[in-house]
Amino acid sequence: MASKKNYILAIESSCDDTSAAVLCNTKVLSNVVATQEIHKQYGGVVPELASRAHQQNIVPVVHQALAKANIDKKQLSAIAFTRGPGLMGSLLVGTSFAKSLALGLNIPLIEVNHMEAHILAHFIEEEDMGTPEFPFLAMTISGGHTQIVRVNDYFNMEVLGETLDDAVGEAFDKSAKLMGLPYPGGPLVDKYAQEGNPKAFPFPKPKVDGLNFSFSGLKTSILYFVQRETRKNPDFVSENIKDICASVQHTILEILMDKLKLAINQTGIKQIAIGGGVAANSGIRSRLKEAEQTMGWTTYIPKFSYCTDNAGMIGIVGYLKFLEGKFADQKVAAKARYTIGS
Repeated sequence: MASKKNYILAIESSCDDTSAAVLCNTKVLSNVVATQEIHKQYGGVVPELASRAHQQNIVPVVHQALAKANIDKKQLSAIAFTRGPGLMGSLLVGTSFAKSLALGLNIPLIEVNHMEAHILAHFIEEEDMGTPEFPFLAMTISGGHTQIVRVNDYFNMEVLGETLDDAVGEAFDKSAKLMGLPYPGGPLVDKYAQEGNPKAFPFPKPKVDGLNFSFSGLKTSILYFVQRETRKNPDFVSENIKDICASVQHTILEILMDKLKLAINQTGIKQIAIGGGVAANSGIRSRLKEAEQTMGWTTYIPKFSYCTDNAGMIGIVGYLKFLEGKFADQKVAAKARYTIGS
């Protein structure tokens, strides 16, 4: 099956982005994402509004993905979809659509773990993207997840550490909110940080055993810092926004890099692949590239379009499962909590 052209339609609807992609084997032919703007006015994702928007977006997004790929639905070999983890209402829209379309076309249905997809996005065929060799360490950093995973094979993964509370993306967004920045604030923190002094304001790093993470204490310390300084000077944040963002970002990156160094020391693996929306952060990208020179690591960073939630990464998992005949039946149900390896 690998030698012939296998066309996989992939659907991603785990949070607030509705996405559909078409892959021919490992190559992405189209990867359409409809971003929901309505959540900005609420300062975060509203689950009920997200699921309603998915219902509005999914048909046109799938239609556009097929059109861009110049593929008729009758040419499809299988349909892959995000089963979880994510918001249940959002997952139900994608799951129901994928099941119905697969049934109507009488082709295989393939369920995909969203977190595995962030990792396996590195195996999408792209000119400017290298492919890690097994075993490698994957650090998945996003709005909802922070994990370090040992990847022994495509579907043989072991979670070595994960967040005990907030994910790193939440830490960025919530810190931004405390500074009065609009949602989503993570990219704005990154933008201002590039022009600020990362050592201007020291923040404590949480002490967490092993390879697990915690960001709730950092968020609290930033809250108290902002409250304390604005009592002295109401314009403190606006006058120091670049230095505050640089200091917050520096602290978060130090936490991530410390855990990554510990994971490498424990496993002896020096191949590092990152994924998830926070992988688009310029600071983490530059720190990993520096580590290639100073620590002897080999780092793999996907294209920006494969970092954030997208159906292209769902499609590559779908293709790899298609080759192994790992199909789901019509009884498959969405799972809001879906751990790697389960």
